[in-house]
Amino acid sequence: MNGESRPVSYAFLAALLYSLSTPLSKLLLVSVSAPLLASMLYFGAGFGMLLLRLTKRSGKTGQKEALIGKADYLYILGMITLDVAAPILMLIGLSTITSANAALLSNFEIVATTIIASILFKEFVGRRMWLAIAIIAIASVILSVADASSFTFSTGSILVLLACVCWGLENNCTRMIAAKDPKQIVMIKGIGSGTIALLISLITGIHPFPWLLIPVSLLLGFISYGLSIYFYVRAQRELGASRTSAYYASAPFLGVALSGVLYQQTLTLQFGMAFFLMALGSFLVFSEKHAHLHRHEANTHEHAHNHLDGHHTHHHINGFQGWHNHPHTHEAIEHSHNHTPDTHHKHSHNQ
Repeated sequence: MNGESRPVSYAFLAALLYSLSTPLSKLLLVSVSAPLLASMLYFGAGFGMLLLRLTKRSGKTGQKEALIGKADYLYILGMITLDVAAPILMLIGLSTITSANAALLSNFEIVATTIIASILFKEFVGRRMWLAIAIIAIASVILSVADASSFTFSTGSILVLLACVCWGLENNCTRMIAAKDPKQIVMIKGIGSGTIALLISLITGIHPFPWLLIPVSLLLGFISYGLSIYFYVRAQRELGASRTSAYYASAPFLGVALSGVLYQQTLTLQFGMAFFLMALGSFLVFSEKHAHLHRHEANTHEHAHNHLDGHHTHHHINGFQGWHNHPHTHEAIEHSHNHTPDTHHKHSHNQ
């Protein structure tokens, strides 16, 4: 798998795994409250990744990924806080609308992620990307209207959209530390968010969790949250926040397909229009190319890397070329090639 297709594959895989969460969570919500289910899903992600990380490192030496440091704590706090609010809003909204609508509405996360990435984090977003975002936003509005004649919004749809805004901000917080160990990121997000969500459910006096559903919820959390977040972070470090979320847009479409199978839902004209517009917006993002002459200033940082991407030209005495991690320095360089807002392409655009 070449360097350009690998992060895209990670993003699509993350979408495929996350697409399981909406229709299957709706089944669990029949017996479980939203805060309690959110805590179990995140615990499944965090503890599942911890177990996987311990298994992988057993009997091995060396650290291929850069670990989270003190400079990352603010983003970690932001991630955990937003990761508590988002799934609770999503699950409460999901309990009042169809899983197919919720799955497609979650595409609004692309809009939120891109606007926040552009305004707060100064990530470059071109005209083609903005056009795609506008189309997806219109589709989200169409799908949110409960009664077209009175133009009112359903409460469930609004809660799902608010969840997407939270996830959009959380995506950008994650992007700032995407160069660090993705397993460690998932562990911290999962266990931290799961603990807070559990405390919220206990404080609010939520009904007890059916014991038989605990292992099912934990497994769903590991697959649809844990592994999905892991591959999402791997994609983000090379694609940036807005483009990763755009590739991730396939998740709602997959969720819609699964919802149709599980719930035998009849698709309306309103739903069909929204689906078409979201597919069009996603296609515009998929086909975007960005290349120009740009300059990399001298920089010293630490992250997992190899020497085949054209940006890591330092040498090792033993000639090692595989994936590894250590503090390294980039010399100043000016060149032109197709690129995305990854770790090495956070330059400004004046045009």
